[in-house]
Amino acid sequence: MTVRLFVWRVRPAAVPAAFWSMAVDRRRIRRTATFAKLLGTGRGSEFGVGAADLTRWAALIVTKDDMPPPPLMRGAIQRCTLTLEPIASRGTWSGRTPFEADLRQPASEGPIAVLTRARLKLARATAFWRAVDPVARSLAGADGLLCAFGVGEAPVGFQGTVSVWHSAADIARFAYRRPEHAAVVERTARQGWYAEELFARFRVLDIDGDLQVLGWRDSP
Repeated sequence: MTVRLFVWRVRPAAVPAAFWSMAVDRRRIRRTATFAKLLGTGRGSEFGVGAADLTRWAALIVTKDDMPPPPLMRGAIQRCTLTLEPIASRGTWSGRTPFEADLRQPASEGPIAVLTRARLKLARATAFWRAVDPVARSLAGADGLLCAFGVGEAPVGFQGTVSVWHSAADIARFAYRRPEHAAVVERTARQGWYAEELFARFRVLDIDGDLQVLGWRDSP
């Protein structure tokens, strides 16, 4: 299994072309993939309603063997590609389990990528967005964070994050020792915000392109 995350920056004047690319290239990409999602992104490490960055777009593509050439993004002026190996994955995305983790391999110290994705229950959406705002602010200053940005398939109801960390230990410190994040995790289980959710971790095998597109803090 090969997993790659493509992230592009487009010129502001080319935003309509990027919308067109996301619409018309979807079927072509899916013909060569076992799983593929074309995604919008948020500004910086922000995510949620009103945080969309229309000049940055992403595609998550999973194939069984070698990856075909990178997909085209019309109007792109910068690109960065992360090649990933699943370490762990739980949950579903559009009713599917897209990632097969190789549990025979020892855990890597880093860098580690984390993908979260959820489909919100409409009745719970307002409470969710209010609760996650402190988490987004604390994420931006987390120790060991190399980059983070929101991703989504739609402005409301479908939300997710991509983050890359120096090590698994840094992820654990943020997840379990930051009170803002711990509170949201507890409320998620108690209040049932999600109709569907997925959480996955990956080894970062390779990073190719312009790290600035990711909002990178440091060199890998």
